[in-house]
Amino acid sequence: MNDQNKGGIGFALSCLIGTTVFAVTLVLAGFGTHVGWWGFRRGLAVLRWSAYAEAALAAISLFVCIVSFYRKSSASLILSVVAVVIGVAAVSQPIRMWMTFRTVPMIHDISTDTENPPSFDAVLRLRKEAQNPAAYGGAEIAAQQHKAYPDIAPLFLETPADVAFERSLNTARKLGWEIVHADAGQGIIEATDTTFWFRFKDDVVVRITAEGNTSRVDIRSLSRVGKSDVGTNASRIRTFFAALRKSG
Repeated sequence: MNDQNKGGIGFALSCLIGTTVFAVTLVLAGFGTHVGWWGFRRGLAVLRWSAYAEAALAAISLFVCIVSFYRKSSASLILSVVAVVIGVAAVSQPIRMWMTFRTVPMIHDISTDTENPPSFDAVLRLRKEAQNPAAYGGAEIAAQQHKAYPDIAPLFLETPADVAFERSLNTARKLGWEIVHADAGQGIIEATDTTFWFRFKDDVVVRITAEGNTSRVDIRSLSRVGKSDVGTNASRIRTFFAALRKSG
């Protein structure tokens, strides 16, 4: 093995180690926020800069792949290919988050009824340290929501309100929401949902009202922290309604 190939292997190995380290750092950005090592803003900063570094290393590793291929250095080619795979896999989710962030408004409170949004009550005791208020933001927030998420609207079920309530409660439980309060008489369900990566706590209230022989289901999803929810609350509402439709 000549010195050139040895150097190529060493460089490829460095790329592999680097992409692995930053992949772990990307995971720790969310884990550290969840366990309290740092605040969510610091966690997002760790995520952002780790993603930059991972993307750069993936690009460098790709270049090493090409050079190794032409030099017929199988060892460095294998190492650099693995580095590229790790880098692309690790940075794909932050890239998707960034792309979504660029296309959604800076809001964190989504409701199917923006004129008379369901209000929170029982869940307020869990929001004492929340940075976002529980009061609805009004017409400005509603206008941004309607423009960004025109599909977010009440769901009408061809069932009595009591049946719709039980279906809604069961659906919330199946989705893994933590039920805080459920009142069949008032048709109100309050719950908390936790995001996967950063383990952010978002609060949800579902309101079921009778309209003749049918039922109207409204839902409001509100983040406790962050100016932008990166589309999470709208996605949660869509997921809930899709599961609720299938529950019948």
